[in-house]
Amino acid sequence: MRTQVQAVLAGAVDPGFSPDGASAIAKAVVDDGPRTVHWTGIEGDAVADLVHHGGRDKAIHHYPRDHYLRWRLELGLDPGHRPLLDRAGAFGENISTLGWQEGAVCIGDRFRMGTALVEIAQGRQPCWKQGHRLGSSAVVAAMVASGRTGWYYRVIEEGSVAAGDMIELISRVHPEWNVARVFGLLVGGRHKGARAELKELSRLRELADGWRERAAKLAGSPGTAG
Repeated sequence: MRTQVQAVLAGAVDPGFSPDGASAIAKAVVDDGPRTVHWTGIEGDAVADLVHHGGRDKAIHHYPRDHYLRWRLELGLDPGHRPLLDRAGAFGENISTLGWQEGAVCIGDRFRMGTALVEIAQGRQPCWKQGHRLGSSAVVAAMVASGRTGWYYRVIEEGSVAAGDMIELISRVHPEWNVARVFGLLVGGRHKGARAELKELSRLRELADGWRERAAKLAGSPGTAG
């Protein structure tokens, strides 16, 4: 299982992103050669909200370019925001590829990305900043409903990555836990009657700490009996 990096992206914090706060969700394509992959992310990429974004389990955001056509057809963005879907970066991603989607990759998958080694830690949970970025309050709900949100890597070995490099699967330890399934249970509202699955997820060592805690909390709620 391998694919090619179509684009590497990074962005600075924009303090005037919105009246509600700063953000670094606006990423630009890096075209000046390889960028170092640090423990906390791509060289030159910033994080505005360190409470909800960034950190070891959300070092690098990978978003499939495959989704862009469907969003272009479904979202009906205004003319001022529509051009964002003509190029990578509309969803705040650091890595853009074609050919892989959330159902094809799994929690704990390890990939050689350029010379770095990365591991999938969780899916991406969109927030209001994504809706503001695209000028549509409907974006976040649409992403959650569709599960087209991408995923996050933690960095296992530092290295470098550039557009044109390959991403190749090195190991898969949880083939039963693809990102789409996990997202559906923990964010997409499919947790009802899934207590056994949630308990299993809460013990999944490779799953990000925050999502394991969420799984444990959902497993203990009355609505998950089954």
